This record gives sequence, C-alpha cells and structure tokens, in this order.
Amino acid sequence: MADPLIKSNESWNYAQYTTWSDNERWEIIDGVVYNMSPAPNRFHQQSVLNVGSIFNQALKGKPCQAFIAPFDVRFIDTDNQSDNEITNVVQPDILIVCDQKKLDVKGCRGAPDLIVEVLSPSTMKKDRNEKFKLYEKYGVQQYWLIYPGEDTIEIFTLENGVYGPSVLYDTTETIQVPVAGGFTVDVKEVFS
Repeated sequence: MADPLIKSNESWNYAQYTTWSDNERWEIIDGVVYNMSPAPNRFHQQSVLNVGSIFNQALKGKPCQAFIAPFDVRFIDTDNQSDNEITNVVQPDILIVCDQKKLDVKGCRGAPDLIVEVLSPSTMKKDRNEKFKLYEKYGVQQYWLIYPGEDTIEIFTLENGVYGPSVLYDTTETIQVPVAGGFTVDVKEVFS
C-alpha cells in the first residue's frame, strides 16, 4: 500500500528500520513509514529485470554499478550522520551509483546518480510526489518513471538543483543515459 503506515506520531529512523522483520518491505520518507506491500506484478518485475540487465551490461568495466530492489538507499544530511538520525531510507526499483565510497554492506549511503521507479497503481502517488521531492532534494541526477501499462518512460534531470520539465519516451525512441561516460537504452527493450 502506498499510503503511509502510521504506527504512532513519532518520527522513524534507519536504526529502528533495521530492527523490523525481513518478511515485509518498508521505506521511510521524512520520518514517515511506508509499507511497500502488495508484491509487484509480473509487468513491473519484467521491466525491473530488463532495465537492470541493460544497465548492468552497459556498466561492465566502468566505475558505476547498477542495483535492483531490495537495496537500501539512505539519504544523509551530513557525512557523520548516525543511523538513528537518518529519516530517509528507500528501496528504489533500480539505481546506479558511480561513487564507490557511497556503497557499504548495508547498501548506499548518499544519493545515487540515477534512480528508476517502475510505477504501479499502489505506488504511483508516492513515486510521483514524496520520492520525487526526496530525490530532487538530495541531488539524484536523473529520475526515471517507467509506466509498464503504457510502454513509456518519463525522465527528470536535475538542473541547478531542481528537476527540469520531464521528457517522455516511447518504444520508438532511444534514451541517452549520462552516467559512466554515457550509454544508450532502446526503450522497446525495456518492455520486451
């Protein structure tokens, strides 16, 4: 469910998050807890697999790495911020990290270079609103929203600290990905 799960009026943090059951997936955005149930559908998972595979292949031999969910991304305000001070932890569907110093055994500590969310009816509002603002605030250079039912990809690119107008791509187009020296993605391969 995309609506926040209200356990109480308190603000939640990453230290608390690490104590929760692994049987369910959660995210915390600005201290508010979100349950990531229900499980994604087949079209969502196929898009994640396709994009993850495309990214993984394109990044071979380059300093950047691609990851797919579940993979924790902890957004931090300062380098020495402790786990109980971190109030933003999400599990994007796909992400690319080029700064290896941001990677640790827990996932990514800091903003990835690129994040992809595959939209579904239960997560669309959160992905387009709360996550959009979060990714913009922390400087994710490019944010992709994949619409599996429409076979389109909407891309926001950070310009002077804010996301500029989106660009919409369909299966007749190719996307230029600016990370790792650049590579292209044929949109029809995302939905094949």
